[in-house]
Amino acid sequence: MEPYQSKSEELLQKYEEHDPLAGLTSAQAHKQLALDGPNTLTTKKTPKWQLFIRQFNNMIIYILLLATALTLFLEHYTDALVISAVIIANAVIGYYQEANAADALAKIKELLATKATVYRDKRRQDIEAKELVVGDVVYLEAGDQVPADLRLLKTADLRIEESALTGEADAVDKEACELAEAHLPLAKQLNMAFSSTTVVNGSGLGVVVATGKNTELGKISQAVSNAKTRPTPLMRDINALGKTVSLCVLSAAILLFILGLFLESYSLSVLTLAIVTMIVGSIPEGLPATTSVILALGVADLAKNKNAIVKSLPSAETLGAVDVIATDKTGTLTKNEMTLTDIYLAKQHLSVSGSGYAPYGELFEKGRPLSERSPELQELLTAGFFANDTTLTQSKGTWEINGEPTDGAFLTAYYKLLPKKQQLSLTKLDLLPFDSVHRYIASLVMAADQTKKIYLKGAPDKIFAFAQKQDPDFERSFWQTRADHLAKQGKRVVALGAITADQALTELEHEHLEQGFKFLGLVGIIDPPRPEVIAALREMRKAHVEVKMITGDAPLTAKAIGQQLGLSERKLQAITGQEWDQLSAAEKQVAAVENQIFARTTPANKLEIIEALQQKGKVTAMTGDGVNDAPALKKADIGVAMGIKGTDAAKEAADMILTDDNFQTLTTAIREGRRIYDNIKKSILFLLPTSFAEGLIIFLTILFDREMPLQATQLLWINLVSALTIQFAFIFEPGASDLMKRPPRASASRLLGKRELIQLGYVSLLIALVGLLAYEGLIQTGASSALASTAMVNIIVFSKIFYLFNIRTDASAFSSASFTNKKAFLIILLMIVLQLGLTYLPFMQDAFSTTGMQLGEWILTILCGFSILVITELEKVFFHKKKALRLKA
Repeated sequence: MEPYQSKSEELLQKYEEHDPLAGLTSAQAHKQLALDGPNTLTTKKTPKWQLFIRQFNNMIIYILLLATALTLFLEHYTDALVISAVIIANAVIGYYQEANAADALAKIKELLATKATVYRDKRRQDIEAKELVVGDVVYLEAGDQVPADLRLLKTADLRIEESALTGEADAVDKEACELAEAHLPLAKQLNMAFSSTTVVNGSGLGVVVATGKNTELGKISQAVSNAKTRPTPLMRDINALGKTVSLCVLSAAILLFILGLFLESYSLSVLTLAIVTMIVGSIPEGLPATTSVILALGVADLAKNKNAIVKSLPSAETLGAVDVIATDKTGTLTKNEMTLTDIYLAKQHLSVSGSGYAPYGELFEKGRPLSERSPELQELLTAGFFANDTTLTQSKGTWEINGEPTDGAFLTAYYKLLPKKQQLSLTKLDLLPFDSVHRYIASLVMAADQTKKIYLKGAPDKIFAFAQKQDPDFERSFWQTRADHLAKQGKRVVALGAITADQALTELEHEHLEQGFKFLGLVGIIDPPRPEVIAALREMRKAHVEVKMITGDAPLTAKAIGQQLGLSERKLQAITGQEWDQLSAAEKQVAAVENQIFARTTPANKLEIIEALQQKGKVTAMTGDGVNDAPALKKADIGVAMGIKGTDAAKEAADMILTDDNFQTLTTAIREGRRIYDNIKKSILFLLPTSFAEGLIIFLTILFDREMPLQATQLLWINLVSALTIQFAFIFEPGASDLMKRPPRASASRLLGKRELIQLGYVSLLIALVGLLAYEGLIQTGASSALASTAMVNIIVFSKIFYLFNIRTDASAFSSASFTNKKAFLIILLMIVLQLGLTYLPFMQDAFSTTGMQLGEWILTILCGFSILVITELEKVFFHKKKALRLKA
């Protein structure tokens, strides 16, 4: 049985004479504390040294470590130092990201109250909140933070703000009633007060039913702690690619070593050195560094220019793979600023423009601006303004309320619609605050002529009843139809009334209202959608990214907001948290995909929805701002928190923070993620064939028993220096024009498809053959081996330069598309300067066994490199024609 189903008499049995004010005895509390432990949240912390060490546990780092060992073996200490620096840099970045994410638990822990007012040993006393135990009787009053989960025994106008836990915007009216219904969501457990929520009005008495990790907040903390993050799609692909490359290279090396021994062409030392040289040439040392730099610069651009802070480098790319965004409603899709939009008077239906708490907007009737303010409208707005205990203020250009969002909507409407000359100067004498039993708020006011009035605002059914007492001919069915019409649009409906009060009345009681009221009208209030969200959702649909709303709101409200936003082109389907809980694991996976709206959800529901989507192969982003969103934010492939209104717990659990709370920023981030992925893929397609070509040159040389054309130092030069200059051209590559028209890549898809693997193979072979033929040709014409090997190094580098133009764009390299990345030409110029230094500077010649080249060798180098571009461009033309024919068919 859930705590909220507990009966009062059962809860009171443990106290002397069943008096809760007696409380537990100190002995009982001490015994219970020994059983349950302190009322705190404990977190499992991974030692920092372990966090650092596990940064080395991936295949890319293994490849780099192998390259370091080999360069040390060859006594090339400078190269070993460069590779080691790359390894350490990757580890430090990874450690920082992981240590940062772990702070999510600490932020949740900080939410706990530090003090509690309890009854113990028959007296009221303040104790440390961590000393609370199950069975303690806690006293709550306005301003208190609830120190543990309580089953309420007594309430007096008690209202508690629970939005961070439940997602509900308004404070909840609490009452000490008995609830028998099973599986009630937190927002409906009216006889419960939950740890870390805040009392905004009234007072109450409750029995502690859960402390520490057993509270709802504790369950969220445990969920954050236990949520297993999975590797990003890019990291999975690169790790798989690293394993494949390393296995292929090592297998080829072993095979070649055995073959060399069998052929007896080389001595053991020479053969070993040749095999080591082949491995060094084949390993793409520049891949991790280039990937990290592309990601890092993409992350820096998102933070600097696009209002998105990404805490984990791979997460920047993950955005490009996202095909489902699960999002909270309040504060993310909507402004979390209730706005009065409709006014029904006896003979008029008026619409109000403007949104949020800023008092700017116009009044319309049937679509036409209305300048006149009738006495009926004036009285309705005045009633809403004075039957109110909220304040509206402007701070640093922003309008804010202190109090209830619904009341704030009336204050805004009053200032927005009534000119100053029509704003009445009334004195508020007394107020009956809103409570869940009466469901209205009433105010006693006095005018300058000493006449008094009572203004009333509340639930339509309550105000209708008062109106019927005043006017037996009141058309209740007529007004009920209007109220239903507004409710079906997802709007909160509020009715208003007024009556002249007795001149002697100074204090307002509920019985003073029983005589009835003159009915003033109805208003519709809604938490307005953020205007930028509508455009963002439209763009996301074009990009084939589905958005799902997960909210604590009622299904009707959520569907109405979803329709206004254009959440889906399909008919919106909704499921509640209670309905979700009844489904099997397989049914949840289907429901997660088929429904666009998840209403009345708990934090556990949010986490399960994310898991179900992932199990269906969806790459899922989760956006949110509350503590209740933290587990799902951590579990999602990428968690996105709001930077302005988001709680610290949400921001720490997320991978990305939107500094402007603008949902539109997500579309920009998705575009950037797709661009980053494209550029990383291009860099891999560029780097692997040229690295494999170097290994292939050594392989073919050993196979055909020829003199080694390249030295290990020359291969390292090509890999580390040319790769880390030419390769960086991809960092500045702009996104393709159709980036946001493509569907997200499938989660099961590989980084390199069939076409890419074929291209990798033939380009590797092409560069190797061109280089070997040029080398043999130069040797045959009497060139020295030093000159021939220098020419070969330059041929490989210029082959890379020309191949870069093929890889950069899917369009023809001989079109204007080749000139979209001007920084690429600067990088190519830098590489050419370095090659000239390698060829002509004496100290470089000594270090890398090179020599000066004549004009003839340079012409041969450029022709060989250009031939690579021509052949790869012909293949591109053939591929596009074949694709066009397939589409026609």
